[in-house]
Amino acid sequence: MRLALALNYSGANLALDIDKVLEAERLGYDSIWTAEAYGSDAVSPAAWVAARTTRIHVGTGIMQIPARTPAMTAMTAMTLDGLSGGRFRLGLGVSGPQVVEGWHGQPFGKPLAKTREYVEVVRAILKREKPLEFRGEYYQIPYVGPSATGLGKPLKSILHGRASLPIYLAAVGPKNVALAAEIADGWIPVFFSARRSRMFREWLDEGFKAGGRSSQAFDVMPMVSVVVGPDVAACRAVVKPRLALYVGGMGARGRNFYNDIARRYGYEDAAKTIQEQYLSGRKAEAEAAVPDALVDEVALCGPKERIREQVAEWKGSGVTTLLVAGDAVAVRTLAELAL
Repeated sequence: MRLALALNYSGANLALDIDKVLEAERLGYDSIWTAEAYGSDAVSPAAWVAARTTRIHVGTGIMQIPARTPAMTAMTAMTLDGLSGGRFRLGLGVSGPQVVEGWHGQPFGKPLAKTREYVEVVRAILKREKPLEFRGEYYQIPYVGPSATGLGKPLKSILHGRASLPIYLAAVGPKNVALAAEIADGWIPVFFSARRSRMFREWLDEGFKAGGRSSQAFDVMPMVSVVVGPDVAACRAVVKPRLALYVGGMGARGRNFYNDIARRYGYEDAAKTIQEQYLSGRKAEAEAAVPDALVDEVALCGPKERIREQVAEWKGSGVTTLLVAGDAVAVRTLAELAL
């Protein structure tokens, strides 16, 4: 099982811990992954990290599909891959309706169809087999809409990119996970539970079958919060605010993908309470409603020996890369236990 590092830097001020990045590279981590929500973007930090490192791969986890045309994403990926000496990995995701429509001003639409078209266009650009032409529900290239000039010309990238550049998809639901297995090179799950590996395997196998492909080279890379310390309860308390934010506040009532995850794991009552409290402005109460058992399913918390036991469970669940979100102590501890 490989290790990767998730760079957490969202907030009012942008600060990237380059010392932690360089330590991860020294320790043998496989890759570093950036992020974006509705503030800082994923591409600029990826370029910054690639420029400061020499061996470790750099990925976007994730670039939001509604924020960029497929051609712009392909251009960005080829550019970063070329400048980094072939060390770039493209992570994509559709985000959610609140961000897509409320921030980017784009219709949310049908995420499965949109993602499928998007990846197909990006791959066609990377391959450079012929000038780009595509006719889909969401993307028409060249554009032929009612306001088209009629002068659009099929083009082929001037830059010769790496045709096999890896594409990862962030996905949480059964159909989205199956799509990742069908058309992508890797899957980035959030709030992954090693104890539910049989359920995830069914979703993935459905996608592999649909794509007529093997699972052998597919990278399952869940992001996991890691908090190392002698007091398990205190370590869990570090994770609970993030769980409360996502399960309670990252979406509307009836349309929160992260709340769906908690319910799917059997925490229906807790998920309902967390959402009610969070959306009512009672964040502390929402955090207090997060079950310890849920934290233990999706995070690694406590003393090193306890985390060692948990890591063994994750290794046996089909995970091929563990995307670590944690401080420098967490980074070193996981390297000692897993590499």
